[in-house]
Amino acid sequence: MEYVYTAMLLHSAENEINEKNVGAVLKAAGVSADDARVKALVASLSDVDIGEAMSAAIAAPVAAAPAAASAAADAAPAEEAAAEEEEEDDGAGFEGLGSLFG
Repeated sequence: MEYVYTAMLLHSAENEINEKNVGAVLKAAGVSADDARVKALVASLSDVDIGEAMSAAIAAPVAAAPAAASAAADAAPAEEAAAEEEEEDDGAGFEGLGSLFG
């Protein structure tokens, strides 16, 4: 995660995301940078608009929250109905045992 945070920090500071800058930020943070991971990060971000990706990532949880809330609201009545059915079933079993003893 440190590598992704470094890229976001460099983007926010309007600095170029290159191997030298990524390595310098990681070193300043006290992280021992893996050169292969730094190269992979820089290469993978070369064609990405980080500002657009960050705004899409921020908007996605907000859009998903109402859907999750409505799903939770729909599940609550179903759980209550299941609990009521279980209570009814418990009583039905005892009635059958009572008829055995007469």
